[in-house]
Amino acid sequence: MGAYTNPIYPYKGPADLMSTPPQRKPLIVIGAGPVGLAAAIDARLQGLEVLVLDDDKTVSVGSRAVCYAKRSLEILDRLGIADQACDLGVSWNIGRTFLEQEEVYQFNLVPDAGHKRPGMINLQQYHIEEMLIARALELGADIRWQHKVTAVTPAAEHATLTVETPEGSFDIEADWLVVADGARSPVRRHLGLDIEGRVFQDRFLIADVIMKADYPAERWFWFDPPFHPNQSVLLHKQSNNVWRIDFQLGWDADPEEEKKPEKVIPRLQAMLGDERPFELEWVSIYTFQCRRMTDFRHGRVLFAGDAAHQVSPFGARGANSGFQDADDLMWKLGLVIKGQASERLLDTYAHDRQFAADENIMNSTRSTDFITPKSRTSKTFRNQVLALAKLHPFARKLVNSGRLSVPSFLTGSVLNTPDADAFEGNMVPGAPMDDAPVQVKGQDAWLLDQVGKGFQALYFVEAAPVGKDLAALQALQQGAVPVKALIVARQALDVPGFQVLVDHQGWMAKRYDAQAGTAYLLRPDQHVVGRWRQLDIAKVQAALARAIGHA
Repeated sequence: MGAYTNPIYPYKGPADLMSTPPQRKPLIVIGAGPVGLAAAIDARLQGLEVLVLDDDKTVSVGSRAVCYAKRSLEILDRLGIADQACDLGVSWNIGRTFLEQEEVYQFNLVPDAGHKRPGMINLQQYHIEEMLIARALELGADIRWQHKVTAVTPAAEHATLTVETPEGSFDIEADWLVVADGARSPVRRHLGLDIEGRVFQDRFLIADVIMKADYPAERWFWFDPPFHPNQSVLLHKQSNNVWRIDFQLGWDADPEEEKKPEKVIPRLQAMLGDERPFELEWVSIYTFQCRRMTDFRHGRVLFAGDAAHQVSPFGARGANSGFQDADDLMWKLGLVIKGQASERLLDTYAHDRQFAADENIMNSTRSTDFITPKSRTSKTFRNQVLALAKLHPFARKLVNSGRLSVPSFLTGSVLNTPDADAFEGNMVPGAPMDDAPVQVKGQDAWLLDQVGKGFQALYFVEAAPVGKDLAALQALQQGAVPVKALIVARQALDVPGFQVLVDHQGWMAKRYDAQAGTAYLLRPDQHVVGRWRQLDIAKVQAALARAIGHA
């Protein structure tokens, strides 16, 4: 057993960035954490030049964000690192909640078959960051370590950055600036931008413990366990025999005192209850908060991830919602930079992701209030719910040890085209797409691996399209903003110029409530734009115009 050693990334001087007057770059990203790196990778996949500035020279210290949800894995599939992350990470779907030592509640994140990715993987943030850095460099992103942004001056058509390096400081301009510099966001503070919400008066100890243990790859959460009475404990398995253990401490705990090994080790020994050897890799004390900026867009400056919003760690909503921010932002920014959409489209990034942040904050606040009740009444309610959950199914739905991250259904987005036809199921306009097994050219594949590269349409057929339907699909593919059309059938078809997805198990038809003639328009971030029972080129083109902000 041995602790992780952080890599040190080479410093490259700023000589090529320095000039008078300052150079202008089309896109600068501040922060080489998971969200900033995801944004940079997405930019490169769209062929955009991107400069990433980070004040450090390594990945995160400690495991930090460890739970990556199914939707994040689907985003990482598109970015090109999900296989690597899943191979190293610990996949899981089952969570168990205990009162004292008795299990009172259990959930399964992916109860039905036909999905490529598990409900969650556990993987230390430093591993994810290493993978994202390697991928960004492979794609040609320019990452500058030890380049600290000390000032940002917004203007109507750009932003000017002052950057400090070991060789001195310089100014550089960005047509567009993505700020992903973390929860304490120096840029947000420098600009005097507000962030409002609630700080919870409780403290938790995180311990990353290296040990060999045969606990299953599940999420285990205890209320009032005998080894830590009157408080809660959370256990997660990570890669390389590292276990993440969170102990609730209470607001009166002394953070500096509680981090000392002589305080941490007895807690772990009481929990593990045996003589197994273990070593501490990382220990931290955290107080959490649920809050967000009022507006994620300030002209040419766009905030994402923890810089824009923060939630408590219960429910794994931080990094996962940050990946969704980047996923939503970058296709819109790409269209704007390429001149295919007005910059007003970026207002919908702010609107939609602020909605998602509010949803995450609401769920996170409810979880935190249940886990750390602040009054005698709420504690009595919590304990009665837990006691009833042992015997009664209705009470199990009230047990809240952290409602886990799921993607937001952006049903209120102005980019959607509302249904005019009757549909069943969850794939409403604004919904993140459900995956499904398909076959492509006789090979087994997955639906979500075929979409997310620009706008796309699904067209469900019984036979190869001909006549006006074929002409409509061809017209979509040749538009100013092309829409790649995918033919979906129950058997292999030969349709020259089009990719055919064979829904051999019927999962697509079921999840999308599709029949012959059904058409879907999809966003580049794999959300549904609109759907129709019959293909109508005018309706699809109108929905596309609306989806890129032209309506």
